[in-house]
Amino acid sequence: MSGRLAVVVVFLALTAGAAWAQDTSMVQGGIYQRPMVFGSTRTAVGGYAEGGGRHLTTDGVSEGWSMELRRFNIFLFSSVGRRIRFISELEFEHGTEEIALETALVDFVVNPSFVLRAGILLPPIGAFNVNHDSPRYDVMDRPLVSTEIIPATLSEVGFGAHGRLAPAGFSVSWDAYLTNGLGDGVILNPTGRTRLAAGKGGEQFAEDANGNPAFSGRVAAHRRGWGELGLSYYLAVYNQFRKDGVDVDRRRRAELAAIDVATEVGPVELRGEAALARIDIPESLAEVLADRQWGFYLDAVLPVWRPRIRGLERPTVAAVLRVERVDLNQGRFGSTGESRGDETTAVTAGFSFRPAAGTVFRAGYRRESFRDLLGNAPVTTAGWQVGFATYF
Repeated sequence: MSGRLAVVVVFLALTAGAAWAQDTSMVQGGIYQRPMVFGSTRTAVGGYAEGGGRHLTTDGVSEGWSMELRRFNIFLFSSVGRRIRFISELEFEHGTEEIALETALVDFVVNPSFVLRAGILLPPIGAFNVNHDSPRYDVMDRPLVSTEIIPATLSEVGFGAHGRLAPAGFSVSWDAYLTNGLGDGVILNPTGRTRLAAGKGGEQFAEDANGNPAFSGRVAAHRRGWGELGLSYYLAVYNQFRKDGVDVDRRRRAELAAIDVATEVGPVELRGEAALARIDIPESLAEVLADRQWGFYLDAVLPVWRPRIRGLERPTVAAVLRVERVDLNQGRFGSTGESRGDETTAVTAGFSFRPAAGTVFRAGYRRESFRDLLGNAPVTTAGWQVGFATYF
């Protein structure tokens, strides 16, 4: 059994092979599962803030403590009519270093099993891209697989439909969208590597880079007392293959397949995601750029103390563990037969304190090992992280 297959088998065994006991809303409705929406009959404004500090050391070298307000996001929701809902999200990252309109979409409910959606939307690649608000997580950093393999947060202009069915004992959700897709930055970027996240661009909110819409879809099953399991797929042509009506290259595709799960095993809450990417690259670049990438993460959260604090309802202290790995250049060099590197493995352990469901204070120790493309000795980065995230 290959190492990659073994990891996926363990991932599935931990999340799908035990007695599940999860009772949560489905990932599909994540953008509406926010405090300012609950009870609103017309228009509501809300958001979340996230900040913190870290002290990291890389192979014995450290620059000391560093602190930042990572994100300040503003939500606007409106129930326009009995069947029409609008929601948007404006994101400020790293202070005001990056400002982006992350979501701005309208839903028209034909019936619960068929809802039309259009605007700037979040393609449902795995669960995290749709359901990524920081107050929902007990670990500070976003998962590597969800940012380096799946280019979360990925926002694209497009349209499609989603819905929810209710066969006996289950809820089944489905999503299907056509969007503008990724651009040439997938391989033509400053990092010198294949990077799907570099294919994002603000200009793609205005037009498709090559006139070929990307497709994204997800199907998920949820059962009370079991949890949720989702399968998703994304396909995009990322290169500009035609100029002035003349074909200058063949259509080069980027594909993503992902599996996500949320459940409980006894008192332990589990949430994770695994993804595989395949990218069609020019043969002349096959020795240096990746055509396959994969990764996974798994979070385990164990409540260890429910203190009694006046004025708070059910505050919780939990022990937290995240295990994750990404391989950004899977396979071997064609010229030498040696295995390619560009791999990162990380473990984060710590504690979280939730004085309320929508607010979390987090502290943890993270250790990350990176092996470069040529397979040189790993570089280790480790250190402490503290922070907070809260809805408002």
